[in-house]
Amino acid sequence: MVLLESEQFLKELTRLSQNCWLLSSMYITLKKDDGRTKPAPRKGSVEGVEPSDNKCLLRAMDGKKKIITMVSSKEVNMFQMAYSNLLRANMDGLKERQKEQKKSKAAQGGTESPAFTKPLNYYISLFIIVLFINLGYWFPH
Repeated sequence: MVLLESEQFLKELTRLSQNCWLLSSMYITLKKDDGRTKPAPRKGSVEGVEPSDNKCLLRAMDGKKKIITMVSSKEVNMFQMAYSNLLRANMDGLKERQKEQKKSKAAQGGTESPAFTKPLNYYISLFIIVLFINLGYWFPH
């Protein structure tokens, strides 16, 4: 595990995604982090509770290498734009589904329609929109 600054994280993420493009998978996780190292206090005791700056923890791993960064709420807009551009540039290795010829309902035998019938660009756009909504939820303006 390597904790990196946000710019270094983006560079390493680009390198990691290029290495994983043909051979393996890459996993990216987002998590809200409020900086606590101890459990949250109970409702009755409010002593010693200080409001802290919310941060977002991003992890990327390919099975062998794991990189981590913490993005504060002050720099989230800049990071969000760079991160979305990086995802768009490096998601070109995904394969589109081959469209099947439509059969009549009698020939299908009553089976349900196949999932993921929309184009790949739709799912990439949907992923980025969900990412923006989640980061906006964690870092309200």
